[in-house]
Amino acid sequence: MGKKSGKGGPQADPSVKRQSAEIDAAICKSPAGPLISKKKRRANKNKLALAASEVEDTVQQPEQEVLYVSRGLPTPSPTPMSVGRAIPLLVCSVGNPGTHYANTLHSAGHIVLKKLSDRLGYQQWEKSRPHGNGLISRQRELSGSDWTLWQSTSLMNISGKGVKAAHNVWSQDKPDGEGKLVVVHDELEKPFGFVNLNIRQGASAKGHNGLKSILSTIDNVPFVRIGIGIGRPVSRESKDVADYVMRKTTPAQKDALDACVEEVIMKLKELEQG
Repeated sequence: MGKKSGKGGPQADPSVKRQSAEIDAAICKSPAGPLISKKKRRANKNKLALAASEVEDTVQQPEQEVLYVSRGLPTPSPTPMSVGRAIPLLVCSVGNPGTHYANTLHSAGHIVLKKLSDRLGYQQWEKSRPHGNGLISRQRELSGSDWTLWQSTSLMNISGKGVKAAHNVWSQDKPDGEGKLVVVHDELEKPFGFVNLNIRQGASAKGHNGLKSILSTIDNVPFVRIGIGIGRPVSRESKDVADYVMRKTTPAQKDALDACVEEVIMKLKELEQG
């Protein structure tokens, strides 16, 4: 309990009294000082003493915080607690390999992941046989995020086997249940460059052969999808759609895909927090 005066009233800490005197001196020196009565200054001291007594009865706030209370000001907010460790991510892109299919709309996932690696300053892509013969790009230095980038080198419709192999190796040193698999792929129907995050498990592949291959191969491993919008042709005929996704990107389309990388980074940051 706080100290009481002989008359039963609260008694301020000596350091608080000293701060009160400093306040009075500052008030007297100000242009409005002479207009402030002794009665008002006495009331201010009483507020200081009462605040000090209440503080002693609770958590012994710092002297500076008592001064905030006496002046009727809001006390500074406490320092927020640090966020937990980020969840590791294996970010895989699917598409078609080789120069013939490079920079086609169907390989939009590859285009975005390559740009992502450049944007984050990751290591050069290296082929890894244990990781399903895919291409790996890792962080140069361990930072707050723990993302491993992987690109399929298989044809789209058989890419599931490589994704499964990459995930099996990557997850070996992860505690059970830790880490997330993320698949980046092109997505028809969505506006060009639109980034669509889909966390729903068991969702339909919607005719996407890469997703079909992954769903039929990866067993019960959950994975998150990030679809990169590539629009859609006017015709709904399967041949016209196939011709459309195999087109090379125009300079404007390539710029749109590059520009959506920042949005992809934001989505990955959301996923790494749970």
